[in-house]
Amino acid sequence: MSVDQQEHHQPRIVVIGGGTGLSVMLRGLKEKPLDITAIVTVADDGGSSGVLRSELQIPPPGDIRNVLIALADVEPLLSQMLQHRFSSGTGLAGHSLGNLILAAMKDITGDFVDGVKALSRVLAVRGRVLPASDQQIVLKAEMEDGRVIVGESNIPKAGGKIKRVFIDPSDVSPLEEAVEAVRDADAILIGPGSLYTSIMPNLLVPKLAETIARSEAVKLFVCNVMTQPGETDDFSVSDHLRAIHDHIGHHMFDYIIVNNGEIPPQVLSKYAEKGAKAVHLDMDEVNRLGYKVIADRLVLYRTYLRHDAERLSERIYELVDSWMGRKLR
Repeated sequence: MSVDQQEHHQPRIVVIGGGTGLSVMLRGLKEKPLDITAIVTVADDGGSSGVLRSELQIPPPGDIRNVLIALADVEPLLSQMLQHRFSSGTGLAGHSLGNLILAAMKDITGDFVDGVKALSRVLAVRGRVLPASDQQIVLKAEMEDGRVIVGESNIPKAGGKIKRVFIDPSDVSPLEEAVEAVRDADAILIGPGSLYTSIMPNLLVPKLAETIARSEAVKLFVCNVMTQPGETDDFSVSDHLRAIHDHIGHHMFDYIIVNNGEIPPQVLSKYAEKGAKAVHLDMDEVNRLGYKVIADRLVLYRTYLRHDAERLSERIYELVDSWMGRKLR
């Protein structure tokens, strides 16, 4: 690519994770001049996704559905329709319409990944959405007391402290398109999302993790705003980073993006009733570990506490744009 072409191409950003946090962030990022590829975890085994995964032998569609809707350029009513979850009906209760459509697209196209691509075109998705792997993955957790918990949905409910998580099979192959996207990326963004059940399953896919480690892209980690009961109880920002380091074996990020905005006491009280509290930014320890920190007021509260998608995406874009500018000089 010539210097002139580099100056005009949109930065290629690969976003890796799963869960609600990822979808919220992508709603903001899609409004920026970025070439987005979302690589989504396939370890989910609960609810509608778990049933379809088990009965149809397809990757769990739930997180992929959420990401597709987040990146879609469609009327709000269509998004609402795809998120609709049936509350009754034999065989239908508990399923979301979007999950069923993804299962149908797999049958129509003959391949789950092709089905995701076809639905992406229908929904005018701004970017690409790829499962981390098209193979079945089972997430397991070894607890501090020696128990081994099987299944992503069971891990947060197990009680006790997680020692490590691992995937079965351990040598699962990533989707080759996902590897190529990471290889070609200008920026790699991991999080927000459940540390052990949404983020780790992607980083434990061997070739994907190796490609991320070798990449010269700027690597960013968006830390969760709140701890998650059963997963990250009492975790600080540095605890999140150490957990990833212990699983992957090396530093992975150039920048850590964290919230330092005040959370209203009544909101903290509401979350405390569920066993969650704000993730503490232990700045000195994070700096001692060698990470650069971008801290800002990044939260919104409506029904739930979420990242401020617009403000978060603005900080991410500024950082990526600055990194690209330094590469060209």
